[in-house]
Amino acid sequence: MAKNLTEKIITQHLVEGRMVAGEEIGIRIDHTLLQDATGTMAMLEFETLGLKRVKVDLAAQYVDHNLLQTDFKNADDHKYLRSACAHYGINYSEPGNGISHIVHMERFGRPGLTLLGADSHTPGAAGVSMLAIGAGGLDVALAMAGYSYHFPCPKVLGVRLSGTLPDWVSAKDLILEMLRRYDVKGCRGKVVEYYGPGVRTLTATDRMTIGNMGTELGATSTVFPSDEQTRKWLLAQGREADWQELEADVGCHYDEHAELDLGSLEPLIACPTSPGNIKRISEVAGTKVDQVIVGSSVNGSYRDLMMTAGIVKDRHAAAELSFHVNPGSRQVLENVAENSGVMPLLLAGARIHQSGCLGCIGMGQAPGTDQVSLRTFPRNFPGRSGTKGDQVYLCSPETAAASALKGVITDPRELAAEMAWPEVIPPDKYIVDTSSLIAPTPESFETEVVRGPNIKPFPEFESLPKTLKARVVLKVEDNISTDGIMPAGSKVLPLRSNIEAISEFVFYQLDPEFSLRCKGFGQAVVIGGDNYGQGSSREHAALAPRYLGVRAKIVKSFARIHKANLCNFGILPLTFKNPADYAAIKAGDPLVIPDVRQHLEAGETELKVKIGAREIITLLEVSSRQRQHLIAGGTLNHVRQMLKAENKKPPRKSARGRKARPNKHDSAA
Repeated sequence: MAKNLTEKIITQHLVEGRMVAGEEIGIRIDHTLLQDATGTMAMLEFETLGLKRVKVDLAAQYVDHNLLQTDFKNADDHKYLRSACAHYGINYSEPGNGISHIVHMERFGRPGLTLLGADSHTPGAAGVSMLAIGAGGLDVALAMAGYSYHFPCPKVLGVRLSGTLPDWVSAKDLILEMLRRYDVKGCRGKVVEYYGPGVRTLTATDRMTIGNMGTELGATSTVFPSDEQTRKWLLAQGREADWQELEADVGCHYDEHAELDLGSLEPLIACPTSPGNIKRISEVAGTKVDQVIVGSSVNGSYRDLMMTAGIVKDRHAAAELSFHVNPGSRQVLENVAENSGVMPLLLAGARIHQSGCLGCIGMGQAPGTDQVSLRTFPRNFPGRSGTKGDQVYLCSPETAAASALKGVITDPRELAAEMAWPEVIPPDKYIVDTSSLIAPTPESFETEVVRGPNIKPFPEFESLPKTLKARVVLKVEDNISTDGIMPAGSKVLPLRSNIEAISEFVFYQLDPEFSLRCKGFGQAVVIGGDNYGQGSSREHAALAPRYLGVRAKIVKSFARIHKANLCNFGILPLTFKNPADYAAIKAGDPLVIPDVRQHLEAGETELKVKIGAREIITLLEVSSRQRQHLIAGGTLNHVRQMLKAENKKPPRKSARGRKARPNKHDSAA
């Protein structure tokens, strides 16, 4: 039977389950990706499993988020990560070497492989035709230990591309058009697969931009075919041997279908405070801009920086405007410099920063009070920039550069009257610098793991009680992001390895008294609206609330990664059977779920919840595997119980009487 490309890759990696949309499947993971903001806790979780080495084909740890060293915390965490990588057999990318997604695509990405990353923008690896999925750090730690990754089998949205992008319009405008059509939740439970003649006109880094920001659609992942553009990219990286041609079969089926003519696209912009708040540039043109930042994981490529340099060449940014450039990797910056792109940026007044996430994660570059910030970033959730009440717009490098010159939001096509469009042709061969990428060696396995005072042990959690008695600690609206639950920024990010300390900041932007009130309640429940937990994969948005005593969240609907993270840390992810019940609940209400443990053990999907004198019905829509994790009080508890039980059993024997080797992909996790 003819298959689309998503089905082909999943089928080749399928370990458990059936290819039926919505049913849980388990797939073999080829590569894992950690970044320092999520990776420190993931590494601590991996260490609790007691393994000597990682068991995945390739594991990589990048330092790209916590780059500011305002005290000892980040530096200590980096030393811990570097020593742990050497000890356990993980590739380590040093601070300043680049953003995880871009460096992984440059040095490791291969068509047809699976990549699981502790970062929601991991699907950027679509640029080299990988099936790349973002997940919580614990899921990645288990993949590093050789376990399969479990998730709901996705539907596949096939998007047929035709035509060619016009001058002054780029891949960022394509993904903004997708967000205009589908908003931030329209692709939940789906992989977006692009095909058709228009695909051939998009470079590997164009596809990376689209895949990276496809996460904002709510999509599980994004997939592109591996074709001549993919081969050219890998050849230029000195890795042509890693290329293989991949495409969907002729006549294959897609669960849903859409078409998009690249030639019809125009410059678009995401307005505050959601990537889904899309408008035409003409609707906001003339708005005064105070800050412009070009770069990040979604638009930090060679093409993006050279386009910006070409537009601002021999000109200067507008007066009183702060102009920043964040290269996606050291390699990008080296090649931009080699091809005369740095001087035009500097002479235009740009502040060129080290390669890293920086302002995208609120690590510096916060805008001033009531200032408008125009960024090529993937997200503009409220307060994510580090400034409360921020006004952050998302756009293409072309729009950002044009606006930097004019001082107001500007349609870049207006520059056509002043200059020729600066077409960017990628190098046939990039300068490749691997000096900041440290591969493990047999000798490095003897490295002692170094733990500074900011590295705290993973907390112990109790199993699910027979009956849950709690109190509603907070009620929130629709589309609450993990930024809203667990803020980022230079004050909070360095605490990612210290759950006790970071728990003080849960819901801090929405309710500064949240953690204190939780401590008074003992057991707590959060009530939420639709698409609860959208955005970042940060498991701390589940782990820290659990530390504070949150045992259930009752919402209208969940975002995929956050729901999985809740199960991983023993928080019941419940949804209203009748969404109207949401309106009748208020903060402070007492809440009881009678015989909850018994109901989970029996496999029941409907749970009665008593709220004061009333009773409502909630749904627990999780797999049997996740039920076991919730009963145990979290995934690590369950896995350790399974490993302990396995160690007590006599070795299995094969048909010939020999000891059988354990299956590293068995379903204990």
